[in-house]
Amino acid sequence: MSIKEERMDRAAVLHIPLSQYAFAKSEHTLVIRIRAKKEDLSGCDLYYADRACRKTPIEFYRIPMHVCAEDACFQYYEAEIHSVYNRICYYFKLMKGQEWIYYYGDRFTETLADFYLGDQVVDGRSEYYQYPIILKEEIPDVPEWFKTAVVYNIFPDSFASGKKSLENRAEEKRLEDGRTCRSRLGGTLRGIRENLDYIQGMGFTCLYLNPVFSGGEYHKYDVLDYYHIDPCLGTEADFQELVEELHRRGMKIIIDGVFNHCSWEFFAFEDVAAKGRASRYCKWFYGLEFPVRKPENADEVPNYTCFAYERRMPKLNTAEREVQMYFADVGAYWIQKYHVDGWRLDVANEIDRNFWRSFRSAVKSVDPDAVLIGEVWENAETWLRGDAFDSTMNYEFRRICRDYLAAGSPDGRSAACQFEQMRLRYPTNIVNGQLNLIDSHDVPRFLSLCRGDLGKWKMACILLMLMPGVPSLFYGDERKIQGILENEYRKGMAWEEKEDVCDFVRELIRIRKEYIDGSTGYHPVWGMIRSGVFAFARENAGCEITAVMNPGEACAIPEMGEWRVLLEKGCREGWIDQGGYAVWLRDKGR
Repeated sequence: MSIKEERMDRAAVLHIPLSQYAFAKSEHTLVIRIRAKKEDLSGCDLYYADRACRKTPIEFYRIPMHVCAEDACFQYYEAEIHSVYNRICYYFKLMKGQEWIYYYGDRFTETLADFYLGDQVVDGRSEYYQYPIILKEEIPDVPEWFKTAVVYNIFPDSFASGKKSLENRAEEKRLEDGRTCRSRLGGTLRGIRENLDYIQGMGFTCLYLNPVFSGGEYHKYDVLDYYHIDPCLGTEADFQELVEELHRRGMKIIIDGVFNHCSWEFFAFEDVAAKGRASRYCKWFYGLEFPVRKPENADEVPNYTCFAYERRMPKLNTAEREVQMYFADVGAYWIQKYHVDGWRLDVANEIDRNFWRSFRSAVKSVDPDAVLIGEVWENAETWLRGDAFDSTMNYEFRRICRDYLAAGSPDGRSAACQFEQMRLRYPTNIVNGQLNLIDSHDVPRFLSLCRGDLGKWKMACILLMLMPGVPSLFYGDERKIQGILENEYRKGMAWEEKEDVCDFVRELIRIRKEYIDGSTGYHPVWGMIRSGVFAFARENAGCEITAVMNPGEACAIPEMGEWRVLLEKGCREGWIDQGGYAVWLRDKGR
């Protein structure tokens, strides 16, 4: 082999300070990661020191790093620094056979940073990578209760109007000022409360409700009044009774905040439309041209900025301080008066960051444990640094599940690599609090994407319930609801469906609650992953769970020996059928 072939691939090496590559888990625990080309390095050491050390040169401590993850191209090395020091500087020593090199300050070098002038040492500590100081208040994290939550997502109009029943009837109700609210299927808050035995009986511990405030259309994303419950859904008293009953059961509730836009009948926009430039609310909206027109024709482009193409939903100028103050009050109001446990925040990445800082401060000042979940479909790293959201809706999880399970030729290795990339997006604390989902009110039902193949849906449910993150199941998935178009995937709850999968969901939630906790790690089981087969393990001090699934052709897999079967279909010793899956347990003696 030539010298060129033997040399380390330096172009593949990556470390980003103060990111998912360097983050604090606690006041005295710092996690450091570095990326390298797959199977390129023979070893990697981390050297760290107290950056405020009085000695010159400062004293470094060595930690061998281990491979914590890999994908198609790279391996990721990780080490945890457990130290009384809260101000750290560090560097890496990368090794490949006989070759070695130091890496710090984004450069490769064979020398350390200290410079010698005869017997005098010029201190070079500032040239190393730095974690300037670990401040407890600035460690990004998720409320502890949320990390162990199992969420049931309800689209209120579509769920229930009574116990295991839905009227399936549209109606209109008028507010006192004459504005009209509409429903499509007749679901109510009282209907949700009357079915809490059903929801809790499957094991769910938290409800996430799509909007419940007064809105013109059935979906309630065109908010008329942020301080009142929509009359088609019920009353403030109905909402209070629902929250109190959930809390009596030890359950939580998260509500939907729609602050990117409002209804064109929202008081501030109505004032602008009526008074033009004389309105005090002109600064509340983007792109206004006067006189403001409300186009009756859906094909006409409005002369104001709106949400997407929805002319009835003008976009709020969330950079305006008065708008920020108004909605910060809304955020705190529902936490303080009704004791809701958190907010899911619509179109969160189109909203001014200072808006979210104000909103977060207002909500957390009332309840520090209230969770804030942003709707961000792409990589949300910049929104998860402790000044905006605690969590985001993890649509990347859904995409990987779809590409793996709904594909004609499933690729278990590709799925494993993509799950690894997703897991390394954020610090571990944040990963464990991401809201994982396979369905929502905005996407076709997963069972439809799988062409009605219930076995593939069950595999997706295994991933949802047992992978790192907080699982969120959309209402009716457990009753095999399908749908590609909006009116279909938001259809009424299938209360009449007799052949449901509630027992399957119940068993997975039981496994999650019994064997997975905040300290449970994750890794792909590469020895099982082949062709269409994907497998992963969750492990803590007490036990290890291994899950395997195969949407592809039948094939051999390693035998599991003395492992106990928790869930199984189409699996036998050393073999997994097409459509087979299993969850095994190895008890460590707890």
